[in-house]
Amino acid sequence: MDPIAPVKAFDRLQQRLGPLAFVAAVVKKFGDDRGANLAALIAYRAFFSLFPLLLMFTTILGFVLRGHPTIEQSVLSSVLAQFPVVGSELRTGSLRGSGLALAVGIATAVWAGLGITLAAQNAMDQVWAVPMRDRPDVLMSRARGIGLLLLLGGLNILSTVASGLVTAGLGGVGLTIAGYVVALVANLCLFGLAFRLLTANRVATRDLLTGVVLAAVAWVLLQALGGYYVEHAVRSASPTYGTFALVIGLLAWVHLGALVVVLAAEVNTVRVGRLWPRSLFGATRPEDQRTLRAIAKAEERHDEQHVEVRFDTDEDAR
Repeated sequence: MDPIAPVKAFDRLQQRLGPLAFVAAVVKKFGDDRGANLAALIAYRAFFSLFPLLLMFTTILGFVLRGHPTIEQSVLSSVLAQFPVVGSELRTGSLRGSGLALAVGIATAVWAGLGITLAAQNAMDQVWAVPMRDRPDVLMSRARGIGLLLLLGGLNILSTVASGLVTAGLGGVGLTIAGYVVALVANLCLFGLAFRLLTANRVATRDLLTGVVLAAVAWVLLQALGGYYVEHAVRSASPTYGTFALVIGLLAWVHLGALVVVLAAEVNTVRVGRLWPRSLFGATRPEDQRTLRAIAKAEERHDEQHVEVRFDTDEDAR
């Protein structure tokens, strides 16, 4: 029996079934681009940026809550009390504002957030096989990153607050529906801007819309799942286990979000380039060869450098 007969059978099946072939091609290209590594880098940067934000948030609360016992009690009883560092400060009532801590928190948050935008730019360039020589230089990439950080940060906060109101169950069915709508609209704007500004100009905006919609819907679901996890799993745990549960949950949530972004971009590239169906093994199909040629040519770093790719099938055709 041919050991790769099941693989050949699956290739024939996916070629007959369009949706299955498309999904298989997205997964294959995700592997070709080392998408798991791209998503892991984005997730690491995002997770690291949470703690400077917590430092900044703690300091701001110290200023705001001073002399407002009603607001302080409301915050003490909220889900925020479960967060590492912030939660312990809130429970002990020793929260104090510090100008130095606020300055350090803002500076570190901007630096960490810039790392997210740089990792995301690199991921989009890799997914679309943009040659190294055509990518933004060191100064331009950081200038774009700071602009993106300021623009997209506000939209992400709006989307997260709307999703938080939904998962908290405040206001009944009407507010729940409104919260989902606001979160979805904010996410559509967020990912629309992110995909457009992070992707090379040679890619038309209309070619990004499918991935934008997929990412926005998936992000709303992730936000709802994260709120449910904090509300039901973290709050009911003991302080020690609650901290571990929150940290692990945050890490998993951020990583899933990064995977969503990269996969949504891969959907766009496969659809626009008509890179399906793909063979599971080898590079026997034209779609395989076009994909691998583009990935190899993305390593061109200078105008004088030209990368050419040949396959054994090219020699057979001669």
